[in-house]
This record gives sequence, structure tokens and C-alpha cells, in this order.
Amino acid sequence: MDNAAPFRKAVPCVEVTETCGEWFVRVVEKDQEIARSFNQESFALSFAEGQRIRLWLAKVVRL
Repeated sequence: MDNAAPFRKAVPCVEVTETCGEWFVRVVEKDQEIARSFNQESFALSFAEGQRIRLWLAKVVRL
């Protein structure tokens, strides 16, 4: 694969957004990205806060 580009190093972050009544949390780490969905805002915010603490981040970004 001569034309394959290496992955750029992602900046860790935790993002929360609401779409059509469903809440999504996106967690970006060094080499992976996950997204989880929640029916309730409080559950999404709680999960996001836990991930923020685990990753030693200053804040959760609300989009």
C-alpha cells in the first residue's frame, strides 16, 4: 500500500450532542474513537464526565 497515508495523531476530547431527541457522546483517544448514544441527557452527561476524568481533560465539549 504505497499510497496509504498514516493516521494523524488525534487530540483527545469528549463531545456531547443532541440529535432528534437522542444524546450522543463521542470520545476520541490517541488511537481510537467511540460514540455512544443515550435516551436521557443526564446519562449522556454522566458518561461524558466520567470519560473526561479518565482522560484527564479540562472540559466536555457540547456541540
